[in-house]
Amino acid sequence: VQLQASGGGLVQAGGSLRLSCAASGSIFAINAMGWYRQAPGKQRELVATITPGGTSIYVDSVKGRFTISRDNAKNTVYLQMNSLKPEDTAVYYCNADIKTARFQSQYAYWGQGTLVTVSS
Repeated sequence: VQLQASGGGLVQAGGSLRLSCAASGSIFAINAMGWYRQAPGKQRELVATITPGGTSIYVDSVKGRFTISRDNAKNTVYLQMNSLKPEDTAVYYCNADIKTARFQSQYAYWGQGTLVTVSS
């Protein structure tokens, strides 16, 4: 199983970016999918998660600015980031809880990370 993230880049404060993360490989089912971020010198933190049914949660600092969504048919999760701030600068990692067979436990898989830089 692999998670391939894309969409990071350099943007000015107030701008927007859209991150994508596609899961591929031997997948039986995907439960929660989400995005985390790690800024320089800081611990990795949860940004947002979404269930297969579309229920989402966000860290307070991004509420009203970021929107997480997913396409279950494509095994893909998205993060639309609007009104970006310099403090959003970080490496963003996608995460998915995946079962590779019906009677196996689910495991957390991680993407490779994509850098988002917001200039002031």
